[in-house]
Amino acid sequence: MRFAPAHLEDWLRDSYFTARYDLGCSGVNSWSYRELRELLGLGTDFFDDVVFDDSPSFGAETTRTAVARRWGDGDPDRVMVTHGSSEAIFLVTASLLDPGDEVVVTDPCYYALDSVAEAIGCKLVRWRLDPTEDFQPDLDALRRLITTATRMVIVNFPHNPTGVTLTEPQLTELVELCAEHDVFLLWDGAFADLAHDPAAPLPDPATRYHKCISLGTLSKAYGAPGLRFGWCQAAPAVLRRLLPMRDRSTLALSPMVERLATAMITQADRLLAPRLAQARRNRGALARWIVAQGGSVDGPLAAGGVTTFLRLAVPDVPALCERLLRQHDVLVVPGDCFGHPDRVRLGFGGPSDDFAEGLSRFSRVLGEENQ
Repeated sequence: MRFAPAHLEDWLRDSYFTARYDLGCSGVNSWSYRELRELLGLGTDFFDDVVFDDSPSFGAETTRTAVARRWGDGDPDRVMVTHGSSEAIFLVTASLLDPGDEVVVTDPCYYALDSVAEAIGCKLVRWRLDPTEDFQPDLDALRRLITTATRMVIVNFPHNPTGVTLTEPQLTELVELCAEHDVFLLWDGAFADLAHDPAAPLPDPATRYHKCISLGTLSKAYGAPGLRFGWCQAAPAVLRRLLPMRDRSTLALSPMVERLATAMITQADRLLAPRLAQARRNRGALARWIVAQGGSVDGPLAAGGVTTFLRLAVPDVPALCERLLRQHDVLVVPGDCFGHPDRVRLGFGGPSDDFAEGLSRFSRVLGEENQ
């Protein structure tokens, strides 16, 4: 496989670690281990009896059970834990797809979701989310794209970068459509627990359809991207098909990662509640900020996740993003990383004081552009 450059990662590779005001991140702000210990009641001896043996290929049973009880149907045999959801995406697409397969993907798309299929030699069919319709998903358009040659449908809801999502009836229609054509459904639910409108997360479709593989992670809603912990849920026969690829790559997770991840999952609401409340406050502040820009910024508020995809009325959006970063220490993601050069992906999951200051600096740059 040969991969094209990942423009999003190229943009974030250095700036993510150096910018003072991060309005580019797609997750909530990260916890320290001290904070986790205090929130979850972990003793100072929490890791003392961890033995650095290899973990099982699918993951420790206690960890898989915790995932299955919170997000699945309770069956740990339907869970494989992975190095973030990125590994899960790689294992699923590299193991289940062949050159020439048709794969339907959302457009715009997070690069990891379609790049492996493209590198394999699959034919990518783009399910375009129309910016003139605020990127709302059109299932009738999707229906027209699925053919007898389609092998897999790959979707991400709530969606990165736009923040749009499906209603529960739309999710049911999507699952029924995939079942009608007997295609795999790869459901990236990285942002599932960051639901705003409606406030309830969507149910996991892997519990409804035997050819659905759903993905999750502690990176986005749970403030632990550096833990590199994710999972996929699917029928056991589907998960077994991922083993040859895993045996030649990561083999398994660290038992220390599994120990902490299990503790986080079993008390997940303690971690989610304050970060979700913060994101919703920031989302309200963002709505007021958009109005205050007097038409130079527009775009729908995210229904889920902590990113929105805003159109800027300036002649050169990438140059503005560079200026924000180099001169004002503010990170946003230029929309050309997702094929929309007139937009930015703006993240609102971080600390509220930093978010407010970042927006204030953004306003000043927009005002200078429009003088």
